[in-house]
Amino acid sequence: MPAEQLDATVLICTYNRCQLLGETLDAIARIRTTLAWEVVVVDNNSTDRTRAVVESRQAWFPAPLRYIFEPRQGNSFALNTGIAASHARIIAFTDDDVRVCEAWLEEGCAPMRSNPAIDYTGGPVHPIWEAPPPAWVDQTRSDLWGTLAMLDYGPASFVFEERKRVPLGANMAVRRALFDRVGHFDTSLGRIGKSLRGQAQAEFFCRSRAAGARGLYVPAMAVDHHVPASRLTRRYFRRWWFMKGDGRQRLEQIHPTTELGIDLSHVSKIAGIPRFMYGSAVRDLGGYLRAVASGDRHGAVRHEMMLCFFAGYVRASLSADASARPAECAAVSS
Repeated sequence: MPAEQLDATVLICTYNRCQLLGETLDAIARIRTTLAWEVVVVDNNSTDRTRAVVESRQAWFPAPLRYIFEPRQGNSFALNTGIAASHARIIAFTDDDVRVCEAWLEEGCAPMRSNPAIDYTGGPVHPIWEAPPPAWVDQTRSDLWGTLAMLDYGPASFVFEERKRVPLGANMAVRRALFDRVGHFDTSLGRIGKSLRGQAQAEFFCRSRAAGARGLYVPAMAVDHHVPASRLTRRYFRRWWFMKGDGRQRLEQIHPTTELGIDLSHVSKIAGIPRFMYGSAVRDLGGYLRAVASGDRHGAVRHEMMLCFFAGYVRASLSADASARPAECAAVSS
């Protein structure tokens, strides 16, 4: 089918996860949809059998399955390469370690096809536990779910901007026209290799909100996401939240107005850090000590991670890089 007639591209960026990628592609092959679609896999410098895994499925796959190699290391480079390679009206993003439901693509695209005011969609991301989660992982409260790429906003649909929410990169679909309007992903904020710093998606949605874009949460657009046992440790949680603080500080140098509408360029600061963050850190320290004393494991972890976030924010503030944003992103969005 001519590229300009494609309704959707399913885009997967991958790095050294060939076995899980194979399982993901097999789940995508079971999709039921009336759309004209394709799958694009962007290999970001893998050294395993990634290419062979993709090519072994091309002959029998129910939609065109394309393999692209991106040598520049970094998730944002891979995403931008995939976006540029797609000519479909909608780009559906997922990870190389998920299992999509059969209705995933149809449900994710339907709101944009029926309503021109909706620019993107996102849905729940449920865990596939490689090992039983430890008792200190709170599965009833979503504060720390981002650490494990989990998301569930409930059974009702809503507009993301009205609740100041965003989807996860493992499960979202975006109109190509929105990328044409606001640009692609910032390559200075995306993850590189095994680094846990990643605010490129958040930065993209800062631009999309400023441009008036609206997204819809779609509960039926569901995926299951593999959670490796290596992430179920306090050490991993600490590293993740430290790097989130680091990335958030860098993001706020580009977009000083937060999702709550606070313009950080006009708030009082101490050593370049918003003064209110010191108060929050003191409260989290007190909350951590009280939780430890009372045996509240969930509360202790929650406050500890907020302290790690603060430490990462401070580290980034003391070593802030004032360099310009990458031309790849800035040129498109200017």
